[in-house]
Amino acid sequence: MRGRRAPVDLTARIGRVELRNPVMTAAGTSGHGAELAAYFDLAELGAVVVKSLSVDPWPGNPPPRLWPVTGGMLNSVGLQGPGLAAWLARDLPALEAARARVVVSIWGRRVDEYGRAAALLASASTAIVALELNVSCPNLDGGREMFARSPAATAEVVAACGAAGLPRWVKLSPGTANLVEVAGAAVDAGAEALTLVNTLPGLAIRTDLRRGALGGGGGGLSGPALHAVALRAVADVASAMPEVPIVGVGGVMSGPDAVEFLLAGARAVQVGTATLVDPRAPARVLAELRRWCAANGVERIADLVGGAHG
Repeated sequence: MRGRRAPVDLTARIGRVELRNPVMTAAGTSGHGAELAAYFDLAELGAVVVKSLSVDPWPGNPPPRLWPVTGGMLNSVGLQGPGLAAWLARDLPALEAARARVVVSIWGRRVDEYGRAAALLASASTAIVALELNVSCPNLDGGREMFARSPAATAEVVAACGAAGLPRWVKLSPGTANLVEVAGAAVDAGAEALTLVNTLPGLAIRTDLRRGALGGGGGGLSGPALHAVALRAVADVASAMPEVPIVGVGGVMSGPDAVEFLLAGARAVQVGTATLVDPRAPARVLAELRRWCAANGVERIADLVGGAHG
């Protein structure tokens, strides 16, 4: 009688942060708190990444905010949020009760706002394992002032958040020709990991009304249509900086999609748009990833990382 195969070691290390597995939610697609706990055990995931928060409440963009497109969707939510003080009081306790590991996505209009946000989170909860610095949302001012388009501006944000003492992950945009340079500047300024990528700026037009479909003008493209772009970004940055942990995000709809990111050089993945279609998607992707590894003789998920680079 053959012995039973040992379970797959799914442990993922992102800088100082060790996760029980490499699957997380993506900011902006699973709410500010424990909304998904009604569908699966949040403690099963590597981490829950909450919707981007600023120091002060922010109303976001006018409706319509979402628009389906071929292979995905455009969103123009515009970073609506309750502000960090309200989030700490109302939403964080539910995540703590669910035993979730929490990555807090933060944003600001100015560098000092990032610093203030990070300071508020410095000793807020042991459930918070990292900060994700969203410097790349295309839905604020149409993306014109996006920090992620400038290595210097990105570095300023990273440095401003250092006093918090929490690991800093920086979420970058595929909509720049100097992605590797921006990534290098973020790491030099103290980033422990890079999240690649945010949505890609896009536009939808309603021909019946002869105007843009979204209330905020353009929006951010996500879903399967973004997947190949995100894979290329991960591969390019991983080739240039193989020692830097990368979290891959963009069109992860299945376990094999997650495997592609790992092979491209990511150490973990985030599930975003799929969750809007099926709120159980993060748990499903994790289960599919585990089955894929078992079926393909992979004993440690870490052995897949960068495997496509030869």
